[in-house]
Amino acid sequence: MKFGFYLPCYHPDITFPVTQLYRDTIEEAKLAEELGFISLTIPEHHFINYLVHPSPLLTAVRVAAETKAIPLISAVLVLPFYDIRRLAGEIAQADCLTEGRLQLGVGRGAFRYEFDRFNVPVEESRERFDDALNLLIALLTQEEVGWKSKYYNFEPLTITPRPVQKPYPPIWIAALAEGAIAGSVRRGFNVMTTPLRDPFEAATKQARAFIEALPPGNPKNQRHSMLRMGFVTKSESDTREKLQLALENHQRFVNVFETPGSVKNGAIVPLEVSETLEDIRRSLIIGSPQECVDKLAHYQRLGIDDIQLNMNFGASHRDVMAGLERFAVDVMPHFRAEAAAPGLVG
Repeated sequence: MKFGFYLPCYHPDITFPVTQLYRDTIEEAKLAEELGFISLTIPEHHFINYLVHPSPLLTAVRVAAETKAIPLISAVLVLPFYDIRRLAGEIAQADCLTEGRLQLGVGRGAFRYEFDRFNVPVEESRERFDDALNLLIALLTQEEVGWKSKYYNFEPLTITPRPVQKPYPPIWIAALAEGAIAGSVRRGFNVMTTPLRDPFEAATKQARAFIEALPPGNPKNQRHSMLRMGFVTKSESDTREKLQLALENHQRFVNVFETPGSVKNGAIVPLEVSETLEDIRRSLIIGSPQECVDKLAHYQRLGIDDIQLNMNFGASHRDVMAGLERFAVDVMPHFRAEAAAPGLVG
């Protein structure tokens, strides 16, 4: 099992300069590459301080200029929000500017707050996503593409420039539900999942859905990447501090994920949640080096190909840099040996 690093640009203190937030993100990206992380993932969100990436492609191009060879994955481009003709051109341009290091994580979106403000009915997200994905692939692989569907109707056109990678940059589908995971695998895509802040059992169900949908021998070498919050702490008091930050992050998340959203000047209002610090500790990969190794061993036994590690859930930049070093020195070596064959715990 390998590890990627997630670049969320979480911005709970809206008085903190965003320019410095992006500088810190680039520093963390550079260190992650030096330490042996296999990829950098960049989300997309709008109008909120939860993840400040209105354009993952812009971030990818900027990070590519400061790093050497590490792949850059959008995690994810929310296809229902775009005119896919424009997005296809921007993807191709970003693929050129990153010299073929771009990979495309795409999804249908998660936050009703954003759908409402883009005037896109969230109830149409699945249908819009499926149409948009088919159109995107056609535009990236073919010239003189015309399209007629419920959402698009246009005469043939050709996206310029053309992408560097052929037939197109690798595609990952973001999915949470078991049926969506299995359907994405059957279509031949890589899959990104996250159990959010749910217990480990949620990760087990997502991993089972992926493994059981794979054709025998995995001929397309499809991969399963799972996003999870994690932090190697330096003491028990540090662990408690990071758990509190993770809980506060969760309080913001549920406001826009589970409700229409309460946001003031771009800042999400935290909601009361039922989860306790102990619940968060059981669910997430936060704790001493040995505690993190023991928890990650369970994920390895599930057959997950890589964990996208989210350390930016409220800790300072200095803490994140130190935490990256501890993870690389004290945790990653335990997973560098040949991984066990894909299987399931229990």
